[in-house]
Amino acid sequence: MPVPRERAREPMFNLPGVVIALIVACVGVHLVRVWLLTPQQDFEVILRFAFIPLRYSGDYLLDADAFLAPLTYAFLHGGWGHLAVNTIWLAAFGSPLANRIGAVRFLLFWAVTSLAAVALHYVLHPSEAVPLVGASGAISGMMGAAARFGFHIDRSGGRAAFAGRILSIPQVFASRMAVTFLAIWFAVNFAAGFGFGAPDDGGTIAWEAHIGGFLAGFLLTRAFDRAR
Repeated sequence: MPVPRERAREPMFNLPGVVIALIVACVGVHLVRVWLLTPQQDFEVILRFAFIPLRYSGDYLLDADAFLAPLTYAFLHGGWGHLAVNTIWLAAFGSPLANRIGAVRFLLFWAVTSLAAVALHYVLHPSEAVPLVGASGAISGMMGAAARFGFHIDRSGGRAAFAGRILSIPQVFASRMAVTFLAIWFAVNFAAGFGFGAPDDGGTIAWEAHIGGFLAGFLLTRAFDRAR
């Protein structure tokens, strides 16, 4: 019996094009840093394109890179493990959101939640000199959006997409599944704030940025949804 074309496709190619593009961008940037750049050149990339709160203290000249860093930091990662985890979560939560709101709105959502992530991080650590990197803030925003949809996904059209109307905030807190998810998510991130689950290489988990991105996605989902 022949296998239907849709079912024969590899899972990677079932991802929305915009999600694949972001994954390719993140992986490509990391490959260039690891294989083509010298340690000194990579250090300069981090200085220019990672988000460093101290850079905005008023003691340093703000050039074009300083205005790009609150967005470009999301394409830099601390290592292969960091990149792999973010890629998996981006595919899992980004795909149904992109299929729901479309590529352009999804990119705007990525930008806004990335900015919200660094905004909260900056408010709490304005004199921090440690670079902030990774797409976790934007992906946390996608998790916040998932909660507003009550994790309801429609796969009937061959593409997984968040379905149904966006839940009001009281309705979210009336959902046992959503409340359980929120409780676990915030517990894990607050635990990270106390050092649990920190990387073995001495790095830290930017839990504040995660919460900033999550809150932006949770509160602003309706603004990015398409009229249905």
